[in-house]
Amino acid sequence: MIERYSRPEMTAIWEAQTRYRIWFEIEAHAASACAQIGIIPKEAAETIWHKGSGATFDVARIDAIERVTKHDVIAFLTHLAEFVGPDSRFVHQGMTSSDVLDTCLNVQLVRAADLLIGGVDRLLAALKTRAFEHKNTLTIGRSHGIHAEPTTFGVKLAYAYAEFARAKDRLIAARKEVATCAISGAVGSFANIDPRVEEYVAEKLGLVPEPVSTQIIPRDRHAMYFATLAVVASSIERLATEIRHLQRTEVLEAEEFFSPGQKGSSAMPHKRNPVLTENLTGLARMVRAFALPAMENVALWHERDISHSSVERMIGPDATVTLDFALHRLAGVMEKLVVYPATMKRNLDKLAGLHNSQRVLLALTQAGCSREDSYALVQRNAMKTWEHGADFLTELKADQDVTAKLKPAELETMFDLDYHTKHVDTIFRRVFGSV
Repeated sequence: MIERYSRPEMTAIWEAQTRYRIWFEIEAHAASACAQIGIIPKEAAETIWHKGSGATFDVARIDAIERVTKHDVIAFLTHLAEFVGPDSRFVHQGMTSSDVLDTCLNVQLVRAADLLIGGVDRLLAALKTRAFEHKNTLTIGRSHGIHAEPTTFGVKLAYAYAEFARAKDRLIAARKEVATCAISGAVGSFANIDPRVEEYVAEKLGLVPEPVSTQIIPRDRHAMYFATLAVVASSIERLATEIRHLQRTEVLEAEEFFSPGQKGSSAMPHKRNPVLTENLTGLARMVRAFALPAMENVALWHERDISHSSVERMIGPDATVTLDFALHRLAGVMEKLVVYPATMKRNLDKLAGLHNSQRVLLALTQAGCSREDSYALVQRNAMKTWEHGADFLTELKADQDVTAKLKPAELETMFDLDYHTKHVDTIFRRVFGSV
């Protein structure tokens, strides 16, 4: 985790003190369950809760013990015994380290998913507000980076809203996928621990029992979780890239908010660079990079190995912290995005009406021309505009082959911009449910 790209709400989930608190709760809940079914004395379970609930775990002490034991869970249990006392012998009854580690990881991933979903909600709110603000703001649509046909800036933002609505659904599904608990003991056979303990711990932690955990929770769940994060990151990059292109000097239809005192370049005082969206592009690359090792973690040896462990210690915090930061950064960009409708209109007019070429093409086909001939007629006039700056409508009116099929007055009606935006309300109803 890099502080520069972190929010404290997310980093807190991955701090050592949080991890040890979750470990304690897993052990204490398991002790309570064991006490209920008569495996350990009820007084012992009460003592474990009483002496551990208010404790601040000494991270340095646990680290010191681990340097000797070379085992993190044993180091924690040894430290826990130091203040629980003799009843600590009833801790970890029939459990194995993976019961603690895997269940804890899933608790952390669930909490992280909740924050990520919150980040998407903030972004969705910003996109909806700005989409309705610019619902009818005309702009040129582009394909291959080249002027195509008109659309509205609101429609551009509506597609982003729809995409991030899907991102939210995926995160909810990923949260459910990973919200499982394993308290099944060595090789997952429950030989030394009652399955009722697992059910009890799962309920207390807001999880569900893993149907078959071997000695670990299957990593296909985690692969799906991190793959979902990667897809969300790709959606972030898509919108960030759009903003970056729109901020180019030659386009300048929208730009990131430039705050008082902000500097764009150490050399050129005039610069206003899209630094936030460029940063988001880089962060998205990192989140995607974490998906592959998560997938490679799926294939483990037999009932358990720890080749996945070092990977998850890195990608768990890094992927969630980075995506969380990116979502809130993008939400901030959209909340403050500066939009230039007048520049959009100027850019739309740059090609002197060429954006109506398809409408003329279709009209010619309906007037009796073959599609091939219609295409050739429209293109030869369009190229005069493209290459020499001629007015497209004027050239069409002067072309006798065109006017033989379409009268000048008919051609004029095909240059109405409202034609291109007549279904904006339909799109908005589909995306937002209202207009």
